[in-house]
Amino acid sequence: MIDELDLLKKDWQKREAHLPQLSYDQIHKMIWKKSSSIVKWILIISILEITLPNLIYLSPSFRENNFLEDIESFNTAFLVFNIFFYSVVAYFIYQFYRRYREISVLASAKNLMRQIIKTRKTVKYYIIFCLSMGLVFFALFIFGIYLDDDILLSLDGIAEKSKEIPLEKIKTTAIWVLSIGAIVFTAVAAGIYFLLYGLLLRKLKRNYKELKQLEV
Repeated sequence: MIDELDLLKKDWQKREAHLPQLSYDQIHKMIWKKSSSIVKWILIISILEITLPNLIYLSPSFRENNFLEDIESFNTAFLVFNIFFYSVVAYFIYQFYRRYREISVLASAKNLMRQIIKTRKTVKYYIIFCLSMGLVFFALFIFGIYLDDDILLSLDGIAEKSKEIPLEKIKTTAIWVLSIGAIVFTAVAAGIYFLLYGLLLRKLKRNYKELKQLEV
């Protein structure tokens, strides 16, 4: 049995000797290229994530069916929300662009590791911000319905139903439905973020570990 193991080891050593051996610099460059590509995709996805929904919002069919545009109080709050949201998102996209520019320049393993950590942190903060803003949007809508009956009455069929069912009961039901909708929406959005950004972050983490092994 021992003789067979020795023969196997010798055979493997012979095969290993014929395999191409990558140098430190070659491995470093491979990890750098992979990391640069990952950060570029993070930048592209973040831009598409903001651009595509706005194209839908600007479409004539959507604008015609957007009943909220007729409600002045909601429009004001929504405008303030949008200015704040898109300003912060623009800042994050700029940060992703900076991370991409920084990581596109071949640097030492330590600097590359530092850039990977910064990128991962920026993406995590971005995800937390976007999910939080989704909840804030629903909270504004719920708060608006609670304070202003016009928002509720602007919905199709509610004015007719309010003649049969007390408006307060309809309002309570709407608030509960929106609250559950906010939780479901946040959970779905978190799942999508996990699939898109989570996959890229895991790859960056793998690259970080490989760089750390190079430095040992």
